[in-house]
Amino acid sequence: MTSRLVKDTQPAVSTLGFFAPCARGLEASLAAELSALGATEVETTQGGVQFAGDRALGYRANLYSRLASRILLKLDSVRYRNGDDLYKLAARQTWETIAPPGGSLRVDLNASHSRLRSLNFALLRIKDGIVDQLRTSTGSRPSINTERPDWRVFVHLEALHAHLYLDWTGESLFKRGWRNDDLSIDSTKGAAPLKETLAAGLLHLSGWVANPGPLLDPFCGSGTILIEAAQIQAGIAAGHARNFAFEALPDLDHALWTAIRDEAQAAISLNKLTQTPCIGMDQDASVLSKAKRNWIKAGLPAEAAQWVSGNSLRKLPSLAAPEAAPPGMLVTNPPYGQRLQDPGQGGWRDFAGLLKQSYPGSQCWMLSGDLDLPKQLGLRESRKIPLMNGTIECRLFGFSLR
Repeated sequence: MTSRLVKDTQPAVSTLGFFAPCARGLEASLAAELSALGATEVETTQGGVQFAGDRALGYRANLYSRLASRILLKLDSVRYRNGDDLYKLAARQTWETIAPPGGSLRVDLNASHSRLRSLNFALLRIKDGIVDQLRTSTGSRPSINTERPDWRVFVHLEALHAHLYLDWTGESLFKRGWRNDDLSIDSTKGAAPLKETLAAGLLHLSGWVANPGPLLDPFCGSGTILIEAAQIQAGIAAGHARNFAFEALPDLDHALWTAIRDEAQAAISLNKLTQTPCIGMDQDASVLSKAKRNWIKAGLPAEAAQWVSGNSLRKLPSLAAPEAAPPGMLVTNPPYGQRLQDPGQGGWRDFAGLLKQSYPGSQCWMLSGDLDLPKQLGLRESRKIPLMNGTIECRLFGFSLR
C-alpha cells in the first residue's frame, strides 16, 4: 500500500514507536493487519499491539485499521518508583512542540502490576508535570476536559516502568463517521449494539476477509457486520469519513497526509460489491430501515445489498453463490431482549435444522455471550474463539453446516 507520491513527500524517514489497543481476542488479527500496512517490530500484548514505523505508517494505521481502538505514539519510558518519577517523566517532554496550542487536555492512566498504592495520585502527578512544563515554556496552562479534549495523553504503568503515549486518534476508531457515535443512545442501533471494530474482527476471524463470498447476517440489526464487509470489498478505508487527533498537532505533515488521503480515495472500487452479495435480515422493519440508511451513509450503493424482513428462526433467504465464487457464509451477533425473545432449546434446534437445510456446505459464525449456545443449537462447533464484547465475555462459535 505504499505510494510513490507519499515516498517523495517524506524524504527524511525516522522510525517511531506506536501502540494500538484493541478488543481482547483480536490481537493476532490486528498484528497481521498492521504488518500488511508496513509496520515493523510488531509484537502482540494482552489487549493490543506494539509496532514501529515512520510518520506515514502512523497516519495510515489510523486511516485503514478496522481492528484497533486507537493509535498511540510512544513519547518516552522511564523506570519509576513513586509519583515524583512520574512527574519528572511528564515534565521533561517539550509539550509546546507536541500539543495543539491552547487545546484542552485529558490524561488517562492504566496499570498492570504497579506497586503504587494510589493510581489517582499518580495521575495527578502526571497532569502536574504536563501543566507545569507548559506554563514554564509558554506562559499559560492547558485546561482539563475529560469529555471532549483537544488532545490526550495515555500512561501505562508496569511493575517497574512507565510508558508515556500521545493519542494520534481522538475519538475511538470504531467511530467510523457514518452514524451517531454514542453507542448508549444511538437510535440507529438495535438492542444489542456491536462496535464496528469487533464486527470487522468477526469477519477476519471467520476467514471471510481472506476468502470473501456471499455474506448473510440473519440478525443484522443496524447492519454493522454487512457494512464493514462491504467497505472491505470496495476498498473503502475504515476512517475515510472522519478526522483524527494528529491533524490538529503542530508537527502535522500536511503534504504527506493529503497524499495518503488521496491514495485511499483512489483505491475505492464500488463495482466489486456486485460480485459478492451482502444480505441482511431482521424481523423488526423499523430496525431494517435504519440499517438501509446506515448503508447509504457509509458510502455504499443501495443496489449492492439485499434486505429481507422476516423472522430468521422460521425462514431464511437464499444465499446462492455466483459461479466460481466462494460458498456463502453466515456471520452474525444474535440480538437479545425485546427484539428476540429467547426461543428456548427447541427454537434454537429448529433454527439449526433450518441452517443445515438452507445452506449445506456453508460456514456459520455466531458471536454470543451464552457459552452454551452450541448445546442449545444441537451443533458441534468447529472453532470456539474467546472474545470480549465490551465487558461481556463472549465466544465466536464456528459451525460447518452439513
